[in-house]
Amino acid sequence: MIDGAKALRKAIAETFGSAALVRRCQVHKQRNVLEHLPERLRPSVAKALAQAWSSADPKLARRQLERLATSLEKEHPGAAASIREGLDETLTLQELGITGSLHRTLRSTNPIENLNGAIAEYTHHVKRWRGGRMILRWVGAAMAEAATHFRRIRGHEDLPKLVAALRRHEEKIGLHHEAKVA
Repeated sequence: MIDGAKALRKAIAETFGSAALVRRCQVHKQRNVLEHLPERLRPSVAKALAQAWSSADPKLARRQLERLATSLEKEHPGAAASIREGLDETLTLQELGITGSLHRTLRSTNPIENLNGAIAEYTHHVKRWRGGRMILRWVGAAMAEAATHFRRIRGHEDLPKLVAALRRHEEKIGLHHEAKVA
């Protein structure tokens, strides 16, 4: 799950290659698209984006997004290009068959950003960092503290479905993991 940062996307591709499944944050994508539009068009385009992204059928969603981009292309080419850039990555969960509450939870980077905010809050009094080990200790302590405030994510009951879909993806691309027997 990423916000669309090109350097982060590149690092994921270099590290994981074809095994990487990237999910783009739909909230960030919508914000980027709407920035290219006049105020009067923003509500209708936001509604069209939401409708496409709420579809359980990734092919239908892709067609809706392409149709939207085509309709904007002549007058607002920046918005059309923004829709098309990373379009497939906004549909990753639909491609995996993940819908409902878990899909709504994972449509944005909010869970990650909440953890990042908690770490920043915990570490903001440190005035002088003394090396990587200190950073790791403080970040680890901040994560442990943040974990005491975590709640179950909406849709947690569908996590086994997500794991199964990811395993099918691994098999499809030729990655095989031996199950560890206890």
